[in-house]
Order: sequence, then structure tokens, then C-alpha cells
Amino acid sequence: MRYLVLLILLIGAVFLYSSVTQTKDAKSNTTEVAEYSASWLTDFSVVLAKAKEEGKPILMNFTESKLCGWCIQLKKEVFSKRAFIDYANEHLILMTIDFSDEVQQEESLIDQNYQLLDAFGIYQFPTIILIDTEGNIIGRTGYLRGGPKAYVDHLKDMLAKEIQ
Repeated sequence: MRYLVLLILLIGAVFLYSSVTQTKDAKSNTTEVAEYSASWLTDFSVVLAKAKEEGKPILMNFTESKLCGWCIQLKKEVFSKRAFIDYANEHLILMTIDFSDEVQQEESLIDQNYQLLDAFGIYQFPTIILIDTEGNIIGRTGYLRGGPKAYVDHLKDMLAKEIQ
């Protein structure tokens, strides 16, 4: 009987330790994301002005952020990771063009987003477009497997082809 009680206490202690460790890990991941993120703008005129001022290309993320599985994957696997954020903060101006009905947006922003959708010929989500400071398309891509480093390398390749 003593061994049974001891075994139950030991199993309980293991489960308790496991749940505390998982909660601690979840909190540290949340803190890192909250403290370390990229700045995504939504107003195209502001984005263009900032790109011209800083001499950086623009990465436009055409997304349906709440229901599009590949959009969610891209954000989770790439856009929220340090390797992408470090590169983007130094080399890109980021713009998100969201078509989710679940995201509150002003009517003028919705109109702008549909104008951009038509202007750049977007027909699926996610579509990522790199443009120069004049609004000319450098390249077009979408979700890619491989994580943030592979995605950054892909963006660098697209930008390098533009320079040639």
C-alpha cells in the first residue's frame, strides 16, 4: 500500500512539474514575440513615402489573415521569426493588405486595398510582392516551406535579380 501511495505522489509530481514547465515556456515565447516584432504598415501613401525616404524596397503582403491557412502559416513560420524580422527591419518596408472580414478597417483602407488588389493583379492569398520606391514590381512570391532563413534567402535572390 505504501508503494502505491508513493507511486501516485511521484506521478503527480511529474505531471505538476511538466505543466509548470510548459506554462513557463509558453509565457517566454509570448513575451519574445510581443517584444520583438516587425512594423507592418497599411497606408500605401505612407509606405511609399517611407520607402523613398529610406531608400528601401517594399514587401507587400496580400493576405486574408483570419481564414487563409497558408497566410496563417506564413505569418507563424516566417513573419514572426527573428531571422525574418532582423532582415526586414534593416532592408525592407513592410506593408500588409488584409482582406479578412474579421479585421476592423476603415472604409478608405478597404477601398485602397481593393485598388491595390486590382493594380497588382492579385488572385490568390497569400501573395507577396516586392516593389521599388516608384511602385514597380521587382518580384512576386507566396508561401514557401523552409522557415525564415530560406524565405529571407529567397527575398535576397529576388532583390539581387532586380539589381542586375
